[in-house]
Amino acid sequence: MTNKNNASKPCALVTGASSGIGRASAIRLSEEGMNIVLVSRNQKDLEITAQSIQTKTLIISADLEKLDKVQDCVQQAVDHFGRLDVLVNAAGIIGSGTVKSTPFDDWKKMVDLNLHAVFLLMQAVIPHLEKTKGTIVNVSSVTGLRAFPGIASYCVSKAGVDQLTRCAALELAEKGIRVNAVNPGVVRTNLHKRGGMDSETYTAFVEHSKSTHPLGRIGEPEEVAELITFLATNKSSWITGTTISIDGGRAQTCAR
Repeated sequence: MTNKNNASKPCALVTGASSGIGRASAIRLSEEGMNIVLVSRNQKDLEITAQSIQTKTLIISADLEKLDKVQDCVQQAVDHFGRLDVLVNAAGIIGSGTVKSTPFDDWKKMVDLNLHAVFLLMQAVIPHLEKTKGTIVNVSSVTGLRAFPGIASYCVSKAGVDQLTRCAALELAEKGIRVNAVNPGVVRTNLHKRGGMDSETYTAFVEHSKSTHPLGRIGEPEEVAELITFLATNKSSWITGTTISIDGGRAQTCAR
C-alpha cells in the first residue's frame, strides 16, 4: 500500500545504484530532497548505497538483463512511493571484442542491458512521468559519440542510447517530459574490472588515460552525478534531447 507521505515528495529511480555513477547519482538526487528507488542485481551493495541517503529509499534487487522483469521495477517503485519523477538509467556493462571476433551471445548480452533495458524502462515510466512532468537521464558514453577499436558492441549499444534519447525527447516534449543523456569518458568505477580487466591492467589503463583525456586525468563518479542531477531537475528546465560530453575533452581528440 502506498504511503501518502511518500507520495508528497518527488521520487527518482536509479539503476546501477550499487556502485559508480549510479550510486553517486542516487546520493546526489537524495540531497535534492527526492525519495530514491535503488535498482541493481547486488543487494548488499545497494544496502551500502542506502546508508548514505537521508531520504526514504526502496531497494529493488533485479537483474536487468532479464528483460521480462525490467518493467516490474517501475511498478514496484510506483506502488511504494505513489509517484515517479525521475529515471536515471545508469546500469551498464562493457566488454572487449571486435566486429570480427565478438560472439553473438556476447553482443546480445551487451545490447540487452545497455540499450534494450533502457528502452523498456523508458516505456514503463512514461505514463507516470506524464503526471509529474518528469525527466529521464540516460548514462551513455564517449563511445556513443566516437568509434573506438576493440569494444564494438559497447560502442554500438551506447550510440543506440544516444539516438533513443533524441527520439524520445522529440516524442515526449509535448507531454512535458524531458529526456537527456550524459556521455562520460573514463570514470573511476568498477565498470572495466567487471568487464574483465585485472587490477594490474586497470592501473595501467588509468595511467594511460591521463594522456588520452586532454585535462590529464580520468573523471570521478560524483562529477558525472552533478551533471545528471542538473539535467534531472528544474535547473535545466529548457534542455531536452541533448547528449552532453563530460569527459575531460576526450571526445575532441583523435584516436591515440
